[in-house]
Amino acid sequence: MRSVSIAFARALLSQLHFRMLLLTLIPFVLSLLIWGLVLYLALNPMIESIRDYFVAYDGFKTSGSVLAWAGLSAINTVLGPLIAMWMLLPLVILTTLIFVATIAMPLIARHVGRRHFPGLEARKGGGFMDSLWRSASAFFVFAILWIATLPLSAIPGAALVIHALLLGWFTCRILAYDALAEYADAQEIDAILRIHRWPLLVIGIIAGALGAVPTLVWLGGVWIMFLLPLLALLSIWLYVLVFIFAGLWFVHYCLDALAKYRTAGLVADVS
Repeated sequence: MRSVSIAFARALLSQLHFRMLLLTLIPFVLSLLIWGLVLYLALNPMIESIRDYFVAYDGFKTSGSVLAWAGLSAINTVLGPLIAMWMLLPLVILTTLIFVATIAMPLIARHVGRRHFPGLEARKGGGFMDSLWRSASAFFVFAILWIATLPLSAIPGAALVIHALLLGWFTCRILAYDALAEYADAQEIDAILRIHRWPLLVIGIIAGALGAVPTLVWLGGVWIMFLLPLLALLSIWLYVLVFIFAGLWFVHYCLDALAKYRTAGLVADVS
């Protein structure tokens, strides 16, 4: 795990670079335009539909009994907004992460490669369609597991643990591949992802834990509804910042692993 720690420290320093701070603006603005429009047009109708559904099927009585048993009866009064936001949250995460992966990750890889690995050959083995397939398939699994674990969110602390694990796996699945796409060939990408799967997952889970902070900001809107647009705005920016940092962490770790992999291969060939 020493390499993971070293990559973390380097990513932290890289995050403070002016270009990397500036890089957060593009995904943020794109996500803001999309989700500002969605929240403006769809949030209230979505909350009303959820309330109508619960009223029609006497859901508030059932949920009230369950929440009272758990000592969380106050949540029943804001259950509609809570469900709506938990349903929208995976889509917010997805769009933000896709914008970071498609727009920011190539720039991050070039920035880190030129500054820290100038002698590393860029073999461009990653393809856009492969990256898109990995993102789509990962999100499909992520969304199913997210919805399946929604009832556990009523347990104090469980939501944060579940969110960190799911988001960690999702982040690792997407960003680890994109971190190597610019510099490794297809065979090297497969080898690095296989050999270093556990350290990469650790990076993803820690990044997922950091991603729990924007979730807390987002869910704060349930209790202070008139601040929801501002809280949503803040949470989107925090997601972008977390994903940019995670991207830097993955790139530092993966390029270092790639450099060592190629060196080991050259030594083996000479022997």
